[in-house]
Amino acid sequence: MRLGIVEMMPGDFRTWTPAHTQAVRDLGFTGFGFHLDGDMAFDVTPEDCRRCRQFMVDEDLDLAQFAILYKECLFAPDAEERALVTRKINRGTEIAGALGAQAFLLRPGSRSPAGSWSPHRDNHLPESRDLLVETLQPIAAKAETEGVILALETHVVSIMDPPEVCRDIVAAVGSDHLRLIMDAVNHFSSIQAVYHSTEFLNYIFDTMGPLAPVAHLKDVKVSPGLVVHIDQEVPGEGELDLALMLQRFDALFPRGYGLIEHLSPDKVPVAAANIRRIASDCGVDIS
Repeated sequence: MRLGIVEMMPGDFRTWTPAHTQAVRDLGFTGFGFHLDGDMAFDVTPEDCRRCRQFMVDEDLDLAQFAILYKECLFAPDAEERALVTRKINRGTEIAGALGAQAFLLRPGSRSPAGSWSPHRDNHLPESRDLLVETLQPIAAKAETEGVILALETHVVSIMDPPEVCRDIVAAVGSDHLRLIMDAVNHFSSIQAVYHSTEFLNYIFDTMGPLAPVAHLKDVKVSPGLVVHIDQEVPGEGELDLALMLQRFDALFPRGYGLIEHLSPDKVPVAAANIRRIASDCGVDIS
């Protein structure tokens, strides 16, 4: 497998310089991901994309994951909201194709007005799933036309959980161009799952592993509090059986990217070193 980083490159790729990419390479990464503001996507020109693609070739780095940011929900009851976000995603799909991105990340959104990753009971209704599938089908058709692989994010507070639901939504859309992100930590919702992460990881991979060609590498811990608090941790410093995570992903996608995310700059070198050490100990080659 290969190792990359998210959030080190500026969101507007038209501002990238060799100094940005050198910082990525200095940490031993061969690829990266970044997030473009969805409203800005309509200002991007074909020449912008051509220059960026050549820049990445010259800098010898892979665009492992491209994403656009938007606040809309893909299964909102409001048809106009769904039409607006579809327009943004379709433009993002064109940009992803022009840049040669290996995956175009999508977030499903939430019925909560607090934001895309906020819980809401209506996220889990059957009619919400039906609307999500309805929205995703023409989006996936556009991705097929542009030769782009869509990768849908999953999370326990979102419509994309548990793993069986994630698998079934992909099947219902019915396109090989719609896949998932293997962000296993996002599915941990109980203390017992955290303390028995080997079994829970195997369940996640058995259920949706072949559908998830991009991995997000994080760790998980139980934090103090009077109710359950499950938090992310630096990879290699929490409860996750990271060796199993690496082995199972590598077995499915030996040239796929595992991406470090959600860390402050001072913790990224530690995370990368931990992942490389664990990979070496468990027989996974990071190329």
